Amino acid sequence: MTRARTAAPASVTPVAWVDGVVRILDQTRLPDEEAYLECVSAADVAAAIRSMAVRGAPVLGIAAAMGVALAAARSTARRPEALLRELEREGSRLVATRPTAVNIAWGVGRVLAAVRGPGSVDELRRAALVEAERIAIEDERACRAIGTLGAELVPSGANVLTHCNTGMLCTAGRGTALGVIYAAHEAGARPHVWVDETRPVLQGSRLTAWELQRAGVPMTLVPDTAAGHLMASGKVDLVLVGADRIAANGDVANKIGTYQLAVLARYHRIPFYVAAPTSTIDLSTPTGVEIRIEERDPAEVTSPRGVRFAPEGTPAVNPAFDVTPGPMVSAIVTEQGVVRPPYRAGLRAAVRRAAAPVPPSAS
Repeated sequence: MTRARTAAPASVTPVAWVDGVVRILDQTRLPDEEAYLECVSAADVAAAIRSMAVRGAPVLGIAAAMGVALAAARSTARRPEALLRELEREGSRLVATRPTAVNIAWGVGRVLAAVRGPGSVDELRRAALVEAERIAIEDERACRAIGTLGAELVPSGANVLTHCNTGMLCTAGRGTALGVIYAAHEAGARPHVWVDETRPVLQGSRLTAWELQRAGVPMTLVPDTAAGHLMASGKVDLVLVGADRIAANGDVANKIGTYQLAVLARYHRIPFYVAAPTSTIDLSTPTGVEIRIEERDPAEVTSPRGVRFAPEGTPAVNPAFDVTPGPMVSAIVTEQGVVRPPYRAGLRAAVRRAAAPVPPSAS
């Protein structure tokens, strides 16, 4: 059967280098307003990351890389070794903003590696920006590949349950899990998306719904607590989520609430897929037990978006992520291929392929 193809969704650029500043779409103001932050220092970028004005693992790596490049551009250092010390300090500040998302340290590390070679201060400044922009280009290509590979896992007319936001707002391309959905939609599979609200900050209702509406992809917003009912009613064909860090054994850290979806999917024998670039795979972390879980302000729970729902003085905890054990994951879709359990060898191979030099004919 030939699938009818549809037009590509309108693009969104969450982070960009524009005239010597890092321009960030302020996602805390969506869906009400499309407003941008003009970051003129690495500290500004760090503040945008911490406040979740920019969020989502791949684009956090890009933002952090551009933050280091911005520090290089604004530095008054006259000697390369002084510049490097300054960039290492700013890089550490950026890495500390959100400890669970491995892409931040990965992006910072790549830019620092690019400026550790020989060259003048001006040459190292240029090298920092070139590397940061290269990371963005690579992520756009990775999203395209993830979408193409993952679309094969989405049956025609499937009901897909997703969590948090994994689209154009959190990557330099069309997204990871949402990128798969866009690719399937464009290929004619016409999936319908159940959009989890994703409490407490509501990335699903505020961001994913906004994206899917723009793209014309059929979707329905549901409370996080409705997932089990939908699965039990036979209304979910697969679960498709992103990742903020994937350990060497395939354990997946993702937005809080992901683990319970995996448990429900396993009980109801529904495929549970993760889509993420190889930059999110952390082979230095053996298992999910070693992943540090970020604890955010309890006010996000008691007073979401500044509106108090709990009695004054109510204690709350606010873990931003949870860890899904690898055996509960049906497959991990990367730009280097679809990896299936057991994961250790497959993830190592995917990372190795991603690190291999690109042949001239493929550039």
